[in-house]
Amino acid sequence: MSILNNLKTLLKKGESKMVLCVVDGLGGIPHPDFGGKTELEAARTPNLDALAKKSVLGLMTPVNHGITPGSGPGHIALFGYDPEELVIGRGVLEALGVGMELKEGDVAARANFATRNAEGIITDRRAGRISTEECQRLVEKLQQHIQKIEDVEILLKPGKEHRFVLVLRGKGLGDHLKDTDPQKEGLPPYEPKGFDEPSEKTARIVRAFLEKATPLLEDEPKANAILLRGFSQSPVLEKFPERYGVRALAIAIYPMYKGIARLFGFDTPDVEGDLRNEIEFLKAKWNDYDFFFLHYKDTDKAGEDGDFLRKVQCIEYFDSLLPEILALSPDVLVITGDHSTPALLRGHSWHPSPVLLHSPYGGVPTGERFTEKECTRGYLGHFPAKALMSLILSAALRLGKFGA
Repeated sequence: MSILNNLKTLLKKGESKMVLCVVDGLGGIPHPDFGGKTELEAARTPNLDALAKKSVLGLMTPVNHGITPGSGPGHIALFGYDPEELVIGRGVLEALGVGMELKEGDVAARANFATRNAEGIITDRRAGRISTEECQRLVEKLQQHIQKIEDVEILLKPGKEHRFVLVLRGKGLGDHLKDTDPQKEGLPPYEPKGFDEPSEKTARIVRAFLEKATPLLEDEPKANAILLRGFSQSPVLEKFPERYGVRALAIAIYPMYKGIARLFGFDTPDVEGDLRNEIEFLKAKWNDYDFFFLHYKDTDKAGEDGDFLRKVQCIEYFDSLLPEILALSPDVLVITGDHSTPALLRGHSWHPSPVLLHSPYGGVPTGERFTEKECTRGYLGHFPAKALMSLILSAALRLGKFGA
């Protein structure tokens, strides 16, 4: 067993405070329309740059070289687990994130309301990012008319904007299904297909659900289709607080990130608003925990929309609030992303995430700014994301010596 998977043998007690700030989709690549700069390079970030001069920098590969990670694998690695060994479907994370209690055998899926044309082609995978209130109305409409198919209970719950969750509850279901979401516009939804006998039952129920939902949505101007992905059942895993000997708090607004934190054993109270509200909550809970996971979503949303300037603005907003986190004087502060979302690619990418680690014991500072270029020559080098937790714990003086 890798020592990274068994840090318990090295753990030391302590009172140090650790903050992991995940600026979702932080990394970028040069954009030819903006002087060949990345979003981090284009942003005015005086606070991040000043901190970079006193911190150690590096680059972090979420899963493996050339592999584009989803948000689930990205966070699994950030929390120090191996994303190639521990596979958790998006559906489970979304279901937990919106507060649904999953039972053994349940199959959960992440759902998007989407827009399709008269030919059945998806023209907008996010239905124009309809409001959360509109999503709630539509989910209530569906749930009222679709409650059971064969012997399987249909459970629906709205999330943020165009997102909602589908949970199937019944006997003999499997989770080895092909997603119906084609992941890009200009294509029709895929047909649900199971890859084993239990999963074919799930696929049959999903097909029936979509057939019942289609006429209920046909008059909607934007949200007239449903896309499903991440069919999954809950795994059994070692919880984060026990694995690392910490009291862990997750501060996140979007259900997906609450869900993954809840699955790993973080306390995950509800927080509404934006990054400013998250930081106020961090301050309020500072004395109650020693490990804080703070998630900021807006950078990723802008990158997925291909909006370079809005992603720059989101980075600058984070920078403007950074002094409030620094005022708490954490013993270790890490700022990174769960993956890169370059606006040029309009989606997640395989490029490494820039990493900043600030601690008196972190190592030798070498950077002038917090950018991808500065991180390429940073003290931390280029390392796998699953090693981040051992770096954090070491900088917090929470790990002892390995071997005699």
